[in-house]
Amino acid sequence: MNLIVDIGNTSTKLAVYKDREKLSVSRINELSCEELEKELSDFKIKRAIVSSVKKLPPFIADLFFTNIPFVHVLSYKSKLPFKIEYETPETLGPDRIAAAAGAFSLFPGSEILVIDAGTAITFDFLSADIYKGGNISPGLTMRFKALNKFTGRLPLVSPIDNYTSPGRNTTDAITAGVITGVTYEINEYIRTFEKKHTDFKIILTGGDSGYLKDKINHQLTYMPDIVIDGLNYILEYNAT
Repeated sequence: MNLIVDIGNTSTKLAVYKDREKLSVSRINELSCEELEKELSDFKIKRAIVSSVKKLPPFIADLFFTNIPFVHVLSYKSKLPFKIEYETPETLGPDRIAAAAGAFSLFPGSEILVIDAGTAITFDFLSADIYKGGNISPGLTMRFKALNKFTGRLPLVSPIDNYTSPGRNTTDAITAGVITGVTYEINEYIRTFEKKHTDFKIILTGGDSGYLKDKINHQLTYMPDIVIDGLNYILEYNAT
């Protein structure tokens, strides 16, 4: 069994795979030693991979290297099935590497635009077996929080489905402004991309992808678990 630990900016995903079959997935807000011990007791874990966009909690290394025969901590130095052309690979988020790996395993040899709508929105481009780079912009929640924090009177709101546009009250004005802005941004990225690339795949993932997927005016593959699928793929790739 493979244990996948994906530590993000706002939450952590834990997953267990048998080869490439996903057996369980859970999301927790606060990663603890107790949560990991439960995963280790429920399954016979032989291999594990850890991806973290933050400093790795020390209890993970103590627990994993003591109890699991093969442990891999993802970084730009990991063995990957594609080449990274990023000028500063040491600053490339492991979640972006994992998403590219998941995309590569799903569409090998293709040109792929991976859009990860999470705390930040990332746009990453994989061309056959080369990671070409990508862009980063604020995600939905970050935009809502910024309007509240950096103004004197604007309230903090959250994404909802029913709102007026143009907004007929302040809450709707903020909601419509943020959601319309993000939707236009994603659609325009894809439209601009189409000018240079006639045959490519689009993958949408991330915590806000389920909310946004029906607002995108292009054919895409909705893969909310592409990062953990990619982590499992990298784990298998490094364990052989």
